Amino acid sequence: MEELKRMALVVTLMVVGISLMLWAGWHNLRERKLAMQKAAENHVQLIPGGTGTDKGGQASESEAPSLRGKTAPAFTLVTLEGKKVSLSDYKGRPVLVNFWATWCAPCKLEMPWFEQFRAQYAGQGFEILGIAEDDAGKDEIAKVAKKTGVTYPVLLTDGKVAPAYGGVDVLPMSFYVDKTGLVVEETAGLGSKDEIEANIKKTIASNGVASVRNEKSGVMVMAGTAGAR
Repeated sequence: MEELKRMALVVTLMVVGISLMLWAGWHNLRERKLAMQKAAENHVQLIPGGTGTDKGGQASESEAPSLRGKTAPAFTLVTLEGKKVSLSDYKGRPVLVNFWATWCAPCKLEMPWFEQFRAQYAGQGFEILGIAEDDAGKDEIAKVAKKTGVTYPVLLTDGKVAPAYGGVDVLPMSFYVDKTGLVVEETAGLGSKDEIEANIKKTIASNGVASVRNEKSGVMVMAGTAGAR
């Protein structure tokens, strides 16, 4: 009888041990899947059919020329409410021009951050213009904007503004424009919340001075860009 009890105990312990091993394996697999999913959501999203990608769907090595240090291209677009908005309307204010799309998961992740920073730095004139760069209807765009808590102006693309900003083959893409119209920083893909805030602070602090080449002398000089928008 004692022998049977010992055998039963051993079998029970083996079953418990195997169960724990199986559970641990399942738990680790689940954690890996969640980590991979999270990493995938943070990857750069490419506009369907856009140029600048290789056959593997990654951004190609040949990128569009950077606008950093140059005057931000002017544009006039219509908001979801039908109001015309121009970049020049914000002359004298630091502006974040953000290209996004309803299908872009990283875009929707950073939009609440933008909303928070907009409120935080409103006293310094900071504003955000979100340009919806996709084929979704106005109602769908408005629905996504509302769901993400966005109250800053959301503009409908005209098919011309993206090429003016270098093609915008990667989403999300942001251009940080200082109060004089100079592009202080540009980013492609999802950055961290701290990086976004650092770029906003840099844009607010910018004095709008860029290095430009004198066409007659060919000499590099420092020139202000006030009134460029």
